[in-house]
Amino acid sequence: MRKNIGFRSWFYFRTGWSMYFAFVLSAVNTLTVTYYLAVEKVPFLVEIFPTFLHYVLIFVAIGVPILVTTGYAHFKRTSARKAEVDISVETNPYMIRTLVNSEYILKLNLILSNTLLKIQNNQKLSETEIKEISSIQTELNSFMKDRNVSKERDLEFFRKMVGSNIK
Repeated sequence: MRKNIGFRSWFYFRTGWSMYFAFVLSAVNTLTVTYYLAVEKVPFLVEIFPTFLHYVLIFVAIGVPILVTTGYAHFKRTSARKAEVDISVETNPYMIRTLVNSEYILKLNLILSNTLLKIQNNQKLSETEIKEISSIQTELNSFMKDRNVSKERDLEFFRKMVGSNIK
């Protein structure tokens, strides 16, 4: 971690700048420029917005709900967010690794809980169940062999899991 302090600092700087500082500055800039270069030059707009403060208050009262609705639509009603997440999964080996690991963990937990229930009820595992567990162990051993942070194996598993054509 310490060897990347310069790049980590650069990342934090860019995040702080783009998400907070630039956001506030662009909002102030937009309001100032539109008022003093557009509204102030048009007489009927001056009647609606007699002062800069009136303009800001009306703009915020109308603009914030519109922007919240637009943000909601982006996340919940359009395919834009899905495309962003797909790209993140495709390009981030740690994200895909987490998804693949959680799928295997769920699969193994289900088998383990079924096995524990049988043992608790003094039942033996059937040959089919033993073969299934053995098959999953073989699959996991094969999958884990030579696995590294490179996303190719995980991405291949993920494609099979979701039946996707992610590249």
